[in-house]
Amino acid sequence: EVQLVESGGGLVQAGGSLRLSCEVRGSFFDDYIIGWFRQAPGKEREGISCFSSGGSTPAYAESVKGRFTISSDNSKKTVSLQMNSLKAEDTAVYYCAAAKWYGRDCKWYGGLDYWGQGTQVTVTL
Repeated sequence: EVQLVESGGGLVQAGGSLRLSCEVRGSFFDDYIIGWFRQAPGKEREGISCFSSGGSTPAYAESVKGRFTISSDNSKKTVSLQMNSLKAEDTAVYYCAAAKWYGRDCKWYGGLDYWGQGTQVTVTL
């Protein structure tokens, strides 16, 4: 069985930081690329960070560029998202997902087969 298990969400004041982690449980780590999505209340789910160009290049949506950093620890089968300078508009449920490829801004993807359960991030003023 394959699972994506997220952790690290929580409540933080604007300007603060959180680090999300996505642990891949299963044997497919090298076959898929992990990306991060979020869904705010009343909005569609959007891709915000991923590894594009065949999984080699960190990529970000404009809304998080310069504030969020994605990283991968292959030995731990974990992909993390460091979120700094958080804003109230970053409040959302954050999901990691495993896909075969992602586009440059992480909004386009293909072969997305697995989702994590989601973790809530709430940024207060």
